[in-house]
Amino acid sequence: MIRVPVIAFCCAASLAVPSVSLGNPLQNLVTGSTALPSYSSSARQVLAAPLIIDARVRDAVRIKGAEAADVQPGRARFYLVVEVLALIRGTESVPLRLGYVADVALDARGKAPKLKKQRVLLFARPLPTRADHIQLIDPDGQRPWSPELDSLVRGITREVVAANAPPAVKGVGNAFHVPGSLPGEGETQIFLQTATNVPVSLQVLRRPGEQPRWSVSLGDIVDETGGPVRPDTLLWYHLACGLPRELPVGSIDSADATNAQIAREDYQLVLQSLGPCR
Repeated sequence: MIRVPVIAFCCAASLAVPSVSLGNPLQNLVTGSTALPSYSSSARQVLAAPLIIDARVRDAVRIKGAEAADVQPGRARFYLVVEVLALIRGTESVPLRLGYVADVALDARGKAPKLKKQRVLLFARPLPTRADHIQLIDPDGQRPWSPELDSLVRGITREVVAANAPPAVKGVGNAFHVPGSLPGEGETQIFLQTATNVPVSLQVLRRPGEQPRWSVSLGDIVDETGGPVRPDTLLWYHLACGLPRELPVGSIDSADATNAQIAREDYQLVLQSLGPCR
């Protein structure tokens, strides 16, 4: 059993975590849901977490009193120690045992879950002052392990660390529509702003008697044959979750009102094809 220092508050004693800065406790809020999260939710966590750890809980001590005064109703604060089973993401090795604080959801009867021996996936950041402690990145930074979640997270991690990983989309640059020689023919090009300044562009082709079709190009060469992106991929995530819901007025590079309107319609076509970020 781990030992947690006892700190006196007025006339009562209260459990407290070891003296280590754990940041905002609400950032360590943990939900009790075992449902498989969406690709978007998992991708967001993988991108934000310097450390992704497959671990098993060895000990869990409930924190009460002043050290848990700001815990939200329906939750309980715990100091946990886990045994590291695998480091899914991380540039350096981590100790075989790690400690952290998490606010865990209670069940319908108001009881805390049995955390000891539970296998979990942790999305966390290291603490510079304590190599043997971590901080969860967000309220769902601790998730119950399952083969499906493990496979999803590892797949996204491989996409993220790949040398040709698509860049995050930060906004829209120039967008314009060029009409063709036939009525109903034309092409819209939309150039995106990315976190790494890697060129990414969208193309929408219109042909008489056909449905408009769009494609995405990575790099300086425009590839109109690539087609739409596959759902639940890192490129899909960056587009579906990074693009603004409307084509910015300042991005439309056209003095012709009709061409500008077609560019806006083609942008909406891309968003509808991508679907919601969820």
